[in-house]
Amino acid sequence: MPIAKGYAATDASQPLAPFTFERRDPNDDDVVISIKYCGICHSDIHQARNEWGNSRFPMVPGHEVAGVVTAVGSKVTKFKVGDHVGVGCFVDSCTTCASRDLDVEQYMPGLVQTYNDVEADGKTPTFGGYSDSIVVKEGYVLSFPENIPLDAGAPLLCAGITLYSPLAHWKAGPGKKVAIVGMGGLGHMGVQIGAAMGAEVTVLSQTLSKQEDGLKFGAKHYYATSDQSTFEKLAGTFDLIICTVATAIDWNAYLSLLKVDGTMVLVGAPEHPVPVHAFSLIPGRRTLAGSMIGSIKETQEMLDFCGKHNIVAQVETIPVSQINEAYERVLKSDVRYRFVIDMASLA
Repeated sequence: MPIAKGYAATDASQPLAPFTFERRDPNDDDVVISIKYCGICHSDIHQARNEWGNSRFPMVPGHEVAGVVTAVGSKVTKFKVGDHVGVGCFVDSCTTCASRDLDVEQYMPGLVQTYNDVEADGKTPTFGGYSDSIVVKEGYVLSFPENIPLDAGAPLLCAGITLYSPLAHWKAGPGKKVAIVGMGGLGHMGVQIGAAMGAEVTVLSQTLSKQEDGLKFGAKHYYATSDQSTFEKLAGTFDLIICTVATAIDWNAYLSLLKVDGTMVLVGAPEHPVPVHAFSLIPGRRTLAGSMIGSIKETQEMLDFCGKHNIVAQVETIPVSQINEAYERVLKSDVRYRFVIDMASLA
């Protein structure tokens, strides 16, 4: 089996540390990728620290994987050595159930996550992108447009698709008023993508500290939610609100900002339950919904869309040795807007 190097969490209470492990042998439908960059997602922190209660150790996190193809199996037709490719949040899924035809495999049984999971054989652990290489089935490898650099493109594979999918599903576009709650790694992608779709985008952030950036990314308006008058001014304004924050906020207050038949979509997952009052929904026939990443087909669609509109993540590139420091900075919102690990630093 090929030997890989990376960084792993060996226990929920311990910092990530260097880790050597075995990748599975490539099959004839596999693509072997030399990982060049991997983004740091807030969910990596949740899982490395077992905050969702389902962590498997040792764990090599990372599902915003960008690299270069170094080998392909004999049955691979879509990729060749040298191609710039990515791997997102899952590396296998149900291939037989009828629901796959709906291009929503991320919601189906049989989904195999890129890390903190086991392969379809039920025993081989999956290890993620905080490493120097990965072996993935051809059908779960994504192609980067030529104008998208690997470092700034890596976060598109989670942050990008996490916002693109609900914006597309709820038909953000001309004539639609869309609010993005939170101006972080997810939020800054939502502003760019929503604006490129033609929607009128408003940022709702705790403070105005990132207002200049929000407007530069394409937002038409920017409000501080720490100012109670914001909720009075904007009551009944939005067709769609996408909430990216992973902390407990008053969802009822944000629901009041929706128009009749408006929808608030959760993509950030707070650690603890958040109460929702029935009368935050009933009088306006409002909907509170959730959304999780996107299918492989939709993720490729998102990458092509970002290539067409020159949309990338705003990143701070770090060596692998700074992962633990980066985790703490993410928790303090001390990054604009996504950390990306340079895997060349593993050497």
